[in-house]
Amino acid sequence: MSRLPRTASGAAPSELTQALAACRSAFVSVAAFSGMSNILMLTGAIFMMEIYDRVLPSRSVPTLVALCVLAATLFIALGILDLIRGRIMVRIGASLDAALSGRVYETLVKLPLRAGGRSDALQPLRDLDNIRSFLSGGGPIALFDLPWIPVYLAICFLFHFWIGFTALIGALILIGLTVLTEFWSRRPTQEAAHHGLSRNGLAEISIRNAEALTAMGMTGRIAARWGEANRRYMASQRKASDVSGGLGSAAKVLRMMLQSAVLAVGAWLVINGQATAGVIIAGSILSARALAPVDLAIANWKGFIAARLSWRRLTKLLAALPAQDEVMPLQAPERSLSVEAVSAVPPGQQKASVQDVSFTLQAGSALGIIGPSASGKSSLARLLVGVWPALRGNVRLDGAALAQWNADALGRHIGYLPQDVELLAGTVAQNIARFERDADPDAIVAAAKAAGVHDLIVNLPEGYESQVGEQGTALSAGQAQRIALARALYRDPFLVVLDEPNSNLDAEGDEALARAILDVRERGGVAVVIAHRPSAIAGVDQVLMMREGRVQAFGPKDEILAKVLQRPAVGARPLKVVPETGGLA
Repeated sequence: MSRLPRTASGAAPSELTQALAACRSAFVSVAAFSGMSNILMLTGAIFMMEIYDRVLPSRSVPTLVALCVLAATLFIALGILDLIRGRIMVRIGASLDAALSGRVYETLVKLPLRAGGRSDALQPLRDLDNIRSFLSGGGPIALFDLPWIPVYLAICFLFHFWIGFTALIGALILIGLTVLTEFWSRRPTQEAAHHGLSRNGLAEISIRNAEALTAMGMTGRIAARWGEANRRYMASQRKASDVSGGLGSAAKVLRMMLQSAVLAVGAWLVINGQATAGVIIAGSILSARALAPVDLAIANWKGFIAARLSWRRLTKLLAALPAQDEVMPLQAPERSLSVEAVSAVPPGQQKASVQDVSFTLQAGSALGIIGPSASGKSSLARLLVGVWPALRGNVRLDGAALAQWNADALGRHIGYLPQDVELLAGTVAQNIARFERDADPDAIVAAAKAAGVHDLIVNLPEGYESQVGEQGTALSAGQAQRIALARALYRDPFLVVLDEPNSNLDAEGDEALARAILDVRERGGVAVVIAHRPSAIAGVDQVLMMREGRVQAFGPKDEILAKVLQRPAVGARPLKVVPETGGLA
C-alpha cells in the first residue's frame, strides 16, 4: 500500500480528509464562482445609485434602457453562477459518498463484531448522510461568501466613513451572534445525538423481538420506555432548535435594523450635503449584502454542528476499523486446520469466553464440539471462521494465519452456518450462491443436493427463483436452516463450520446433515460441528468437549464420548446421551 501523505503534526490524514482533498479542484472552482458571484452582487447597488444620481437628474430614457439591459444581463449571469456552484457542491457531496460509502458499509458489518450490541449499527451511515447533506446545502456557500464581507465593508467606507462605520458595527454584532450560536447550541446538539442513539437502539431491539414482546404482553411497557427515550430526544432537539432559531431570528431583525440605520445615516449625510441620494440606496443594499453570509451561516449552524459531530465520529470509527491492506493471494487450503492456544473476548465484554484452546485437524476430518451452555462453543466457531479476532494465539489454514488472508478470498474457502440463521432478501439461488455475480447454476444445484434440500426447493412455487423475503420470512425455520446449510457448502469450501445445524431440523433433515458432513470429509475438507443433539455429530470422527471456555477433552469420538459418559466433570453433572428429544447436556 502506498504511503499516505502526512499532516503538519506528522499523523496520516483521515480517510474523510483524503476524500475531501480529492475534491480540491472542485472547491477551487466553487471559490472562483463565489468570487465572481459576489462581484456581480454589486450590480443592484450600482444600478440603484446610477438611477438616482444619473438617470433621474438627466431624465434620459436611453440611459435608463441601457442600464436596465446591462443590469438584466449581469443578474442572469449571477443566477447562472449561483446555479453552477450549487450543483458543484452537490457533486462534491456525492463524490464524498462514492469514495466512502463502501468503507462505511464495511464498518456497518464490522462494528457489531467489535463493539457488540453497545452501539447503533446504522449510525455511521447516518453520519455520512449528515456530512453529504451539509456539503450539498447552503452552509458551505455561506462559508465561501464570508471572506467577501471586508470587500463590501470597504466599498461602504468608500461611499462615506459613517456608512462604512455603521455597517462595520452591524457586522461585529452579527459575528458575535455567530459565536454565541456556536457556544449555546453545541451541548444541546450533542445531547440530541446521544438520546437519538438510545432511542434508535431501543427501536431496533423492539423490531428484532416483536414476536416475544407481543406474545408476552411486553409491548406496552417497552413502548413506555421508548416513549421516555423519545421525549428526551425531542426535548434536546427542541432546545437545539430554539437556540439556533432564536439567534437566527435575532440576526434577521438586526440585519433589517442595520439596513434602516444605514438609510438614516445616509439621509443625514444628504441633508448635510455630504452624499447623494444614490449613495443612500447603494449603501443600504451593500450593507445588507455584506451581512447576508453571516445571516445564512447562523441559519445553517445547526446543520454545521451536526455535520461536525458526524465528521468526528466517522473519523474515529474509520480509524478504529481500518481498511484491510492488500495481501498476496494464497493457494486454496487443502491440508489442515490448526488452532494454537487461542483466546477470545466477546465484543463489548471483558471476560474471555475462549481460553487457550488448541487442536489440529487434518483434511478429511470432522470435529464435534460439545459442552454445556455458555461453555464457549459458539465463540470458538466464530474464531475458526475469522468473525472474531483472537486475543491470543492463531487459527491457521495450511500453516497460514487467518490474518494473512484477504477477507473475501478467505470467505471462498469457508462455509459457515451460524446459530441464528438469517437469509437475505433475494431468491433462494442468490442466497445459496452467496449473491455471487454470474453464479454457476450447476454449483448452486450441487450445493443444494449436498445439503439434501434440492427436492424441497424445486417444490417451492418458483423453485430456485422463489423469493425468501426480508430475513428469510417467507420460509419456515427448518427450510431457512437447510438453505443456509447449502449456502455453507457452496463451491465445496475447505473448512465448514456448523453451529447447531440441526436445531430446526426434522429426522429427514438430520439424515441430510449427516450425509453432508460425510461428503465434506470424503472430498478432503474439514468440518466442525457445534452440537447439542447427538444426531449432529453422527458424521464426525473427533470430539472436543468444552467447559467454561477451556478444552476438557479432545480425541476420537468413541473414546471421548465413553469418557464423558463414565466420568463426570468436577463440580457438574456428567454429560450423557439422551434420546433425540433431548441432547448432549
